[in-house]
Amino acid sequence: MKKTILKVTAAALLVSQFLTLGAGFQENTASAAAPVSTAKPVPVMTDNLFKYGLKKDVELPVTVTAGGLSYTLEKIMIYDYNSKDALALRKLYNYGKNAGSISNPKYFIWTKVTIKNNSQKVAQKNYKDLNPKWRLFFDTSLAKGEAFTPMPYALKTENNEKALFTYSIAPGKSLSSYQAYLYQGDFKFFRILMQFNNESKLQSIVNDTEAK
Repeated sequence: MKKTILKVTAAALLVSQFLTLGAGFQENTASAAAPVSTAKPVPVMTDNLFKYGLKKDVELPVTVTAGGLSYTLEKIMIYDYNSKDALALRKLYNYGKNAGSISNPKYFIWTKVTIKNNSQKVAQKNYKDLNPKWRLFFDTSLAKGEAFTPMPYALKTENNEKALFTYSIAPGKSLSSYQAYLYQGDFKFFRILMQFNNESKLQSIVNDTEAK
């Protein structure tokens, strides 16, 4: 009788151990079979310069500083003037068709920027000071090499964070916004010229494509 009890107990113990091991095996198998995410984060597109034959020498964002005023270009997209994307932005903010010396634009350029004033002087472009503090150039042509900012008639307020035109940035202050440009020349390079507080700084994003 005792032998029978011992056999039953031993058998029960083996079954118990088997079930325990089996449960662990199933859990491990389930864990091993669980799909592992290998998806890489989608890179944020900061420009489409390559579409117009411009190969960057430096990656965005790019910061240019002159006289204590810094301009950071975070994003730039070039569109054909009558493209779907350009038409949508032009209509949304009611951009004018003329800017600077441009009366027949070929391209609409959309930028995202951040301006920081670390100087002791107000940085402004308005009726008090008509001189732009940063300028974009794509060619050496005096007539067609520079891009100009059109007025967004739907948002003419100063320091507008959706469509920047006029601005006044006090010392110690910063401003992040979007700014449009019109352009009618060729794309041979891309340079940013900063001029503020009697200082100038030229930053090349794309060197002369003809020299490469």
